[in-house]
Amino acid sequence: MPVAKNRRSDTRAKKGSRMANKAEAVGAKGWLSYRPEIKVLDVTIRDGGLMNNHHFTPDLVRAVYRTACEAGVDYVELGYKGSKKIFSASENGPWKFCDEDAMRAVIGEKNPAVKLAVMADAERCDYHTDILPRDKSVLDMIRVATYIHQIPTAVDMIKDAHDKGYETTVNLMAISTVQERELDSALEVLAQTDVGVIYLVDSFGTMYSEEIRAMMEKFRRVTDATGKHVGIHTHNNCQLAYANTIEAIICGANYLDASIAGLGRGAGNCQMELLLGFLHNPKYLLRPLLECIRDHIAPLRKEFFWGYSIPYMITGILNQHPRTAIKFMESGKCDDIVKFYDDTCAEE
Repeated sequence: MPVAKNRRSDTRAKKGSRMANKAEAVGAKGWLSYRPEIKVLDVTIRDGGLMNNHHFTPDLVRAVYRTACEAGVDYVELGYKGSKKIFSASENGPWKFCDEDAMRAVIGEKNPAVKLAVMADAERCDYHTDILPRDKSVLDMIRVATYIHQIPTAVDMIKDAHDKGYETTVNLMAISTVQERELDSALEVLAQTDVGVIYLVDSFGTMYSEEIRAMMEKFRRVTDATGKHVGIHTHNNCQLAYANTIEAIICGANYLDASIAGLGRGAGNCQMELLLGFLHNPKYLLRPLLECIRDHIAPLRKEFFWGYSIPYMITGILNQHPRTAIKFMESGKCDDIVKFYDDTCAEE
């Protein structure tokens, strides 16, 4: 056996022993213990693709997938199932559409331990035709993303994906802008579907821990009664993506979204390396992530910027979509943050 592989095995064994001791110390039901139902989902390619119109090279996508396999990640989200009637194939890269041939070309021989997912936006996906039956696809999971007014369409999409044999999730977007009674109604509707996971999504990176806690209580009143799970997807506008993900774990979230080095739209997402470093499951390994960051993700910073910045903080505090901050950051004239703040507040 190669030396590097021996080292990984030794590290895994030592980590497993430490985690087992820690789990025993806090009790089997403590939130610091190993919780086998927790699943980690890598959103690097899908959310990161929002920074470059999904023009990642096959080599980079392949590297992210292989890294996830080595690190023990449970799911990899390869991109979107966008409608070619709505989105231009000349302006958007292949991961906006995730055609079967493109996915198979980068995956090669699929690792059975790592499942593959795509996101399908409500009203922006020709799901009847573009999502094949599961036995004809490399995919395992369809993640339906929906705004509150699109719930009827989302319900139809969930049924279609479930009937085709897929695992399903639903991501409720921009809920920080939704009236409580509307959210309650949407959750009640989704509870009656076959969806497996309902995601709490902090789309604008605006929530604080107490808000995550309150939302988790609301979501779990529905999911616990119907045998579903809650997922968490956070953005880092206020430097709270990782902290809010931990808060959601404490409150019972079992499906956790993260991206390598936080790569994602605007301020980015919960950093995968932080999350795996926190979780107490010995199957998750940190070193493959660090190699991927060094060799593949860090060089992307020469092409575009993501991560915390004051303009993203401002839109997060104001509970606004970060599109204005993204435009400001891409303008090349992003020094006057005071003017950006004044202009953004004037739009309130």
